[in-house]
Amino acid sequence: MNTTFLFRDRELHLIRYPAQSQHVSLQAWDSADELLIDYIMESTEPERLHNMLILNDEFGALGCWFADLTPSWVSDSWIAHRSLHDNLCANHYEVEVCDNKLVQQPVKTNTSINPLPDSPNIVLIKIPRTLNLLEHQLIELMKVATPETKIVAAGKVKSITRNVLQLFEKYVGHPTTSLAKKKSRLVFASPTQAKLHKPLTSPFPIVWQHRLYTGLNITLSNHANVFSSQSIDIGARIMLEHMQVEETDHLIDLGCGNGVLGLNALALMPGIRVCFIDESYMALASAEQNVRDNFPAQLPNCQFIASNCLEEVVNSAGAPTVTKIVCNPPFHQQNSITDHIAWQMFQDSKRVLKKGGQLSVVGNRHLDYHSKLKRIFGGVKLVASNQKFVILRAVKR
Repeated sequence: MNTTFLFRDRELHLIRYPAQSQHVSLQAWDSADELLIDYIMESTEPERLHNMLILNDEFGALGCWFADLTPSWVSDSWIAHRSLHDNLCANHYEVEVCDNKLVQQPVKTNTSINPLPDSPNIVLIKIPRTLNLLEHQLIELMKVATPETKIVAAGKVKSITRNVLQLFEKYVGHPTTSLAKKKSRLVFASPTQAKLHKPLTSPFPIVWQHRLYTGLNITLSNHANVFSSQSIDIGARIMLEHMQVEETDHLIDLGCGNGVLGLNALALMPGIRVCFIDESYMALASAEQNVRDNFPAQLPNCQFIASNCLEEVVNSAGAPTVTKIVCNPPFHQQNSITDHIAWQMFQDSKRVLKKGGQLSVVGNRHLDYHSKLKRIFGGVKLVASNQKFVILRAVKR
């Protein structure tokens, strides 16, 4: 496991949060980070490095490298925020956090839900996996940019697609690109006067309708970084069909996305308590808006928690009260395929469930969640299946 970032005669210790789950073949930085740092250090006047804005820094490598410049730093990911915090501490920075656990010194962090800081001199963007998120960020950026703002984006060559460049062209100005190096490339753009003075109408959040199996029509609002933005994904559909809840349940919608599984629980049993948990702030904002729009009277019975899996619940005081957990585990972290998220979700679920509590999981057949759940819970039941997906249920004994 490589946690030592040696670059330009400087050494940083960097981990991917949580450190104990970091795969031996993965590291907290990539060649796009190196290319971006090289360009900034060699081609940017020192006075322009102040009032820097960093977007989508996956594990805090850029935030740590430029920490002495007190940059603004924005991410939609709770895991990215935790990575930045731990990496700043590991590299001997005095870290201050605010009440919501976001770093305020030496890097001033914020979530993707809040407005961007005014008049940045230079903006560093790591190209996100989701084009909708990049579009949202460029729209928001043009609200605060000036003619002097310089935008430098970085990503793997395969991620800098024609669609990515078209978004820069549409919202910022004509982009140019660097030569590829170590399979990464830079994108350069500066706001044009025409773009700065053009009123922008954001397509986000995307709002659409869905009919639950109860027959109830609900309105769903999806912020830019929420998976399956205009329809219910296939895994969630099969889970919705087979959900069973009781009025006394305390249910967690784990990895909630727009919260449709929790919303279905509220539709089935209005007296239920539901906790929506995700590592995406946009997902939580979407879920909260969807409860507010469809079940406003039940909002006091709901919680919305940013967390890596169930860490924030596991670390809270008190005996377990959770009776049911439903989840559709992701098998990607940023651009890496990994099963450690599912492992942690299952292990955390066993810790927070009451005795007799149930974990229901939907996933692709090939992911072999059956064997993982059997190892952790001692047994597992097949609830439903089709050609692509299975629903499995495990009970805490």
